[in-house]
Amino acid sequence: MSFQAFNDTIVAIATAPGNGAIAVIRLSGEMAISIADKVFKSPKKGKNLITEKANTLHFGKIFDKNEIIDEVVVSLFKTPHSYTGENTVEISCHGSSYIQQRILQILLKSGARMADAGEFSLRAFLNGKMDLSQAEAVADLISSSSEAARKIAMHQMRGGFKEEIRNLREQLLNFVSLIELELDFGEEDVEFADRPELKKLVIAVHKIISNLTESFQLGNVIKNGIPVAIVGEPNVGKSTLLNLLLNEDKAIVSEIEGTTRDVIEDVISIKGINFRFIDTAGLRHSEDKVENIGIQRAYGKIKEASIVLLLIDAARPLDFIHNKIAEIRGKKDKNSKMIIVLNKADKLTSDFDTSAINLDSANENLVLISAKTKQNINELETFLLKAANYDSLNDEAVIITNSRHYEALTKANEALLRVIEGLDTGLTSDFLAQDIRESLHYLGEITGEITTNEILGNIFSKFCIGK
Repeated sequence: MSFQAFNDTIVAIATAPGNGAIAVIRLSGEMAISIADKVFKSPKKGKNLITEKANTLHFGKIFDKNEIIDEVVVSLFKTPHSYTGENTVEISCHGSSYIQQRILQILLKSGARMADAGEFSLRAFLNGKMDLSQAEAVADLISSSSEAARKIAMHQMRGGFKEEIRNLREQLLNFVSLIELELDFGEEDVEFADRPELKKLVIAVHKIISNLTESFQLGNVIKNGIPVAIVGEPNVGKSTLLNLLLNEDKAIVSEIEGTTRDVIEDVISIKGINFRFIDTAGLRHSEDKVENIGIQRAYGKIKEASIVLLLIDAARPLDFIHNKIAEIRGKKDKNSKMIIVLNKADKLTSDFDTSAINLDSANENLVLISAKTKQNINELETFLLKAANYDSLNDEAVIITNSRHYEALTKANEALLRVIEGLDTGLTSDFLAQDIRESLHYLGEITGEITTNEILGNIFSKFCIGK
């Protein structure tokens, strides 16, 4: 993105491409209202958009010289009370692609220029209408594909994360100012910053930042969908369960072993969280080269999954069940969760004692189901939500979903660890101040208090045009 002197006026179509009932064309800049006034005529004689009040709507026609292009509604917003902080006009026209492009060309000829991707949000940031983390939350909100992702983005856009970072920076700034004051009185050998209090503060800030960085794992999978691998032997009911969860015949169900030879994926939303279910080839020894490729891919998906659904025939002996759990436990990532799903409960002739199965209480749960009769499917969904840390999601939770924020927080924490170590070893004030300043730098990068054109260009170029 090129950073021009933002004294010009930009224009873009703000609605999705294609035909629709209504489309919105957005102008922003010092001349936005006067440019719109050049091409707009109201039925009310002598009406001039420039002299109209802010936050008002105006019905009229868009003209190209003497040709009527469309009937429109024009919304006026005046600086500083607009999304960008500049004079802004939004023209709601009929949704024909031809009409949209025609009006856009008229506005360009009248003095506007085409907006770069994300330039409206960039101007909002540069004009102090939002910080950088809030601007990025706008993009996350637009791309959110689940209720949980929407909720996280909305909280961040409203300033929840911004306030958290601001509070941390203020506390550290107070102490670093005192430490740097000591440097001005170096010959007197005085201490203005209480070292025990400083250490107490740095440890507290370190803990808060650690909690934020730990939330990234949850935030990242919520943003992109939580990968769930459905694994088990052939004919244990994996494809039946997938079809049941998706409520469609996505996977082939057959009594013939080895029917599923490749991974099959689809997404379902449970309580606003997207789960990306992956049906894998049955785990067994096979002489079939193609099936073996599918089995190897299945083991790969076990390693990649955040949640592993291990399906086992409930009629199998207890030793077999324990051995299969131990096998998959050793194949999955140590941080992923596993739900042992004992299937085919409808075929059991007596009650199954689930307490006889040894589980890792921290990362494993067990449920007895029948994919055929839908028995206990609600309980399985409850365990899926538990494995996804659903209970930690609320309107006030600050959860990191952005890899840039995660990297900055990690570096800020590394600097704080050096401060703690320095306080323990009696490090001099100048080195302590340097490390605290470094932590402040990375916290400032998140909100945009410290930034570069390169960072801004990289962030806003990923936005859609018109936002």
